[in-house]
Amino acid sequence: MPLSNADLDTFTAFTERLSDAARQETLPLFRATLAVDNKRARDGFDPVTEADRNAEKAIRALIEETYPDHGILGEEWGTKDSQSDYTWVLDPIDGTRSFISGTPLWTTLIGLRYQTSPVLGVIDQCFIGERFAGISTDHHKKAWYERAGVKTEMFTSQCRSLKDAIITCTTPEMFSAAEHTAYRNIEAKTKLARYSMDAYGYGLLAMGRLDLVIESDLQSYDVQPLIPVVEGAGGIITDWRGESAAQGGQVIAAATPELHAEALSLLKSAAT
Repeated sequence: MPLSNADLDTFTAFTERLSDAARQETLPLFRATLAVDNKRARDGFDPVTEADRNAEKAIRALIEETYPDHGILGEEWGTKDSQSDYTWVLDPIDGTRSFISGTPLWTTLIGLRYQTSPVLGVIDQCFIGERFAGISTDHHKKAWYERAGVKTEMFTSQCRSLKDAIITCTTPEMFSAAEHTAYRNIEAKTKLARYSMDAYGYGLLAMGRLDLVIESDLQSYDVQPLIPVVEGAGGIITDWRGESAAQGGQVIAAATPELHAEALSLLKSAAT
């Protein structure tokens, strides 16, 4: 059955319920004393807390209650397969390192995939009280920012050149040697670079405050909720080959097609 605008309105309202449910779990634990587990104890640091786990449990419970036939892909509690056209994509705390260090740049990511396409996404930062959201289908694109109950439509900047761009990545340490060289070549051509924002940076790109995000080693649940927000605001988001970013890996998001093309031309040598 085709996805209608009425369906999107219904699902958009539901994402607000899901975001509010996650807020009830994460906010009381932010800047509190809590245990941190390392999911990669043998070869790195990939932290997870009870806030991550509890927030995803709360989101999944609402989905199971309201749409029991829908699929779910979550970072902490895995995949629920389904024959439905709809799959919810969840990252309860994107930026757990920020969360455990008391930095208010972590977010809750909630996305909806219709068949194979991400169509609805939310980037929620409850400590600041900010919510970035977007819709992206073949016939309907829109993005908006909400704070204190007020919603404002978002549009990316009109930046078309690296020399005028503000760029971000979570950390240059996320890149391999070849990726790092390509990224640094681009950063050197830009006006300003900032780090450590995780998914929050994509919200700022959709708002028009940043112009370019370049990252690597992302998972599908890291990026699928972001795609409708960036595209809904008029931006471009792909992998480093210029193809779909929905499976994660190497990701570039840009405010305009011209900026995307200029940066992509410098990334393709390191694309995998």
